[in-house]
Order: sequence, then C-alpha cells, then structure tokens
Amino acid sequence: MTMTVAHPSFKEAFYVFARIGFLSFGGPAGQIALMHKLLVDEKRWLDEDRFLHALSYCMLLPGPEAHQLAIYSGWLLHGIRGGIMAGLLFVLPGFLVILALAATYALFQGHPAIHAVFFGVKAAVVVIVLDALVRVARRALHNQIMWLIAAASFLALSFLALPFPLLILIVAVGGLVGGLIRPDVFRVTGHAAAKAGEGPFLKLDVPVPQGGWRYVAQIAGVGIVVWLAPVVALVLALGGGHIFSQIAIYFSQMAVVTFGGAYAVLAWVSQAAVDQFGWLTSREMMDGLALAETTPGPLILVLAYVGFLAAFRDAGGLDPVLAGVLGAGLTAWVTFIPSFIFIFVGAPWIEKFRANVALSGGLAAITAAVVGVIGNLAVWFGLHVLFAKVETTQIGILSFANPNVPSFQPAAFILTLMAGVLLFRAKLGVIPLLGACAVLGLLVQSLPFA
Repeated sequence: MTMTVAHPSFKEAFYVFARIGFLSFGGPAGQIALMHKLLVDEKRWLDEDRFLHALSYCMLLPGPEAHQLAIYSGWLLHGIRGGIMAGLLFVLPGFLVILALAATYALFQGHPAIHAVFFGVKAAVVVIVLDALVRVARRALHNQIMWLIAAASFLALSFLALPFPLLILIVAVGGLVGGLIRPDVFRVTGHAAAKAGEGPFLKLDVPVPQGGWRYVAQIAGVGIVVWLAPVVALVLALGGGHIFSQIAIYFSQMAVVTFGGAYAVLAWVSQAAVDQFGWLTSREMMDGLALAETTPGPLILVLAYVGFLAAFRDAGGLDPVLAGVLGAGLTAWVTFIPSFIFIFVGAPWIEKFRANVALSGGLAAITAAVVGVIGNLAVWFGLHVLFAKVETTQIGILSFANPNVPSFQPAAFILTLMAGVLLFRAKLGVIPLLGACAVLGLLVQSLPFA
C-alpha cells in the first residue's frame, strides 16, 4: 500500500513556521538545518530536490537566505498568503526580542555590570564569526579560483576600502563570465545543512502563473509600492535630513545589496553607521551584533538595533524610546520587504534560474567573495575587541585598520581564547557560549589587570 502525505492546512503550517521562528538560533546554517529537519525529514512537505532547489535560488538573492527560504516554503504550501505568513513568523519573534534588548541597552549601557557582560559576550562573537568563516569557506572554496576570489575580496576590503556593493558587482560579473567559460570551476556546491531524505513526500503541483511578464509587473509593482511608499512619504513630510528619512533611505539601499547575510554586510553597515552618519560608535556596533546573536531569526536583525539607537538619540521631540521603536520598525520594514518581492516574483520560474550556468557561476563567485568579506569582518571585529584604540591609516590608495599596540587588552585576549576553547573544543552551542562568556566577562573584569 502506497503511503501519502496529506497537504497541511493553513493552521497546521502556521504552527510549524511559528515553531521555526521561535527556535531559529544559530545563524543561517542552523536555521536552514532546522527547516530541513521540520519540512523535509519530519513533515515530508518538501522533498530533497525541491528544498535544495529553493535554497540555491535564495542564495542567489541579496538579503537573508534563511528568511527567503522560509517565505519560499510557505509560498509552495499556500501561495502568497502562505509566504507572507512564513516570512513574518520567521522575523517577528527575533525582532521583538532585539527591540527589548536594544531599549535596555540604550537606557542602561553605562552600568558597570552591563559593560562587563558585553566585554565577555564580544569575545564570544569573535570566535562565532571565525566559526562562520570556516563553515562558509568549507562550502564555497572548492578550487583555486574560488580561493583567489576570496583572497582578492579580503584584500580589496581590508586595504583598498572598496565599497561593498562595488565588490559584489565586480565579482558577480566575473562569475557570470566565468560560468559561461568554465562551468566546471564556477559551480555551486550543496549546503551542509541538507541531507538526503527517504520515503514519500507531499506531492506539490505549483503551476507557473498565467500572464508571464504581466504577473511579474503586478507582483513587483505592488511589492515596490508597499516597500517604498513609507520612504517617499517620510522624505516628503519630514525632509531628507530627518533621522527617519535617513534610516529609510539608507536601509532601503542596503536591502538590495546584502549578499552573504549579516556577517558579510556588517563591515559596510558599520562604516556608514559609525563614520558617515555618526549614529553609534564602533563599540556599540559590536555590542549590537552580540545582542543579535542571542535572538532567534536572521542575524541581519542587528540592523533594527542600529535603527533603534539612531532614532533614540535623535528623537526630535518624541519620547526617545518611542522614537527608537519607530526607527527599529522602519529599519525592519525596508530591510525585509524586498525578500518577499524576490520570492513571489522569481519563485514560479526558479527552474529556469537553476538551469542557467552563467547565473550559477555568478552565485559561486559571490559565495567565494563572501568568505573574504567575513574574513575582513573577523579582523575588524577582533582588533576592536583586543585593542582599546584602533585607528585608520591612509597611505596612498591603501587604507587599513591600525591598532594602538599599548592599548592591547590582556583580559579580552584571555576571554577570546577561552571562548575559542568552549566553541571549537567543547562544542558548546551559541546560546550557552554567549551565556558562559557573559559570566566570564563579569569575573574577568574584576581582576586587577582587566
């Protein structure tokens, strides 16, 4: 007798995606692994090929790939309303947590205990970023050309201050050309979170919408209006110099170039938020990533923290906490709405994208470049944790971070070593690691040499 898998009701799918939203810790790899476990292994709603097919498309897009995979999966099961449901549930729990943490941080960051906790947590984040670097490198750098792209990307960001969007554009064009010339070299490897499943799966019949480009125009048109209408309204009502207008404009631009997820884009956002706009300090930017590591959902939620602090400090007559909440909400809106547009427009024709060797080559090159970008972030983050003072040195076209050696912090070095042992040797999970390092930060800061 042939076993069949019943199509889930909207309510059943809602509960499963809510579970994913509340448990999606551990960054993209952990989140994708969780979705694979629930949607492929347990519920059998998606088969292995369809899951990997969706993932490969999401990796080609700017924005958080795990969030887009959730939207895509919900769309497969219940169309556009299913995609909206799955996408919102993936983000909302983490957003509410980061909102509460950002408010607490803004109000109480001067307290010595808060400083000590973050002193320890930032050491944990250094090794978490290193772990992400190793994981992505193992998946992306499968030949010498990919290693060369990663190294060149690292050097371009670390010593030439090449803007992140320009780097991605150059790498993508090179990958497109390379994919046509040497598709065997410029290819995408599978994701480590996905393993082959067995047995019956839900039979999904997802027809390509009628109308072709008319469908694309309708979905993209509605999506762009929903996405950018608040931005236009704010600029017209408040002027381009208002903090809400600045947040809306900047993060709208950022949303379409965030290839590689939070780790890859953080250095670029940090440069703008700290140096260009002056919304927060480099230390506060690092604290934000530490907070985002403790929440479920995509790590790119760290941008909501940035939006909160920016509006909190430039409230313009509003209550600072209310202004912060509005700033965080606006940041999240313009950051995540494009993911819905990308999926609803492109998913019906994903097979066409998957079969295109040029696009596959572009994706492979971008993924390799992300290794260099995360390496740049690891160096930037590590220097700011280990040294109290880090300056930027300019020599001709070269521009690089230059730590003040006398400002070296032995306590931070000890904590980072301990965090590395806990993560790489003891195999401690992210949340236990952050908790342990928070406690260690309190203890180490009480030592005479701290």
